[in-house]
Amino acid sequence: MEKTESEIMTTQEVAEYLRLAEATIYKLAQSGEIPAVKVGRAWRFKKGLIDEWFRQEANQPDRSEQRPSGLFDKR
Repeated sequence: MEKTESEIMTTQEVAEYLRLAEATIYKLAQSGEIPAVKVGRAWRFKKGLIDEWFRQEANQPDRSEQRPSGLFDKR
């Protein structure tokens, strides 16, 4: 079977593809942070949507540099 942009991936496949722990993929899917569809008890992912999500995330400012306003303000 030839792999295409519309390929449907499992949680394990996405974890391997993104080089993340499978538990991290579950958490991202459950919170709605990564595009996913729950089919019965299993999560499924479209490869093309994962690629687009990753591109968008990669273009975000470094989250470690962001901090809530007022958190470190001394008044």
